[in-house]
Amino acid sequence: MATTISRCIGRILSRQTAPTGIVSADNGGVLSSCITAVKTLKTSAPLSAEPKKKKKVDPRREQMVRERMKKKLKKLERVPPEFIPIEDFITPTKCLDETRVRAAPRLSFDESESRALLLKEWCRYKNEQHLAEMQAIELALEAQKEALEELKAESEELYQAALKPDPLLFPFSHEGPSYTPPKIKYEAPDGKYNDVTKVYTQ
Repeated sequence: MATTISRCIGRILSRQTAPTGIVSADNGGVLSSCITAVKTLKTSAPLSAEPKKKKKVDPRREQMVRERMKKKLKKLERVPPEFIPIEDFITPTKCLDETRVRAAPRLSFDESESRALLLKEWCRYKNEQHLAEMQAIELALEAQKEALEELKAESEELYQAALKPDPLLFPFSHEGPSYTPPKIKYEAPDGKYNDVTKVYTQ
């Protein structure tokens, strides 16, 4: 359509300018440029699309949707938020099975009496051992005090040297830094494992 129109306009202009046959030097360039401009005139093809019709919004319907949303929000506010369970504090169901409870063995009267006497004997033995250790420590401390008093009477320098801590009493060994320092950004491998961590969404 556009090409036919441009051709028709070009023919009309050429017919009007042809019979005169006189083209002055001043207007020759202008006419030729006009003819070429008309010949190169192009228009785009008309589009058959229609503008989208705006949907009529019903105010009542919109109000009802808003009220429904408000009701849903109120219901959600009433329900308290669910906390993520700590699985370490939950006893597994297989451990709660009553059939797995092991019954205590029934002892005879003689066996229970012998065990009770053995326990009493053991308590007596440990009590005597503790008293003997405490007595030995008290005797060692008294002997140390007497020896320090005698040493102080003999020589003050030896007494002061005796009060100093002995470095050889508790030997301590320490290794200095190694020749190859540890890598700063080294991440130790965790090894192969199956990640069974549960992900909770609220």
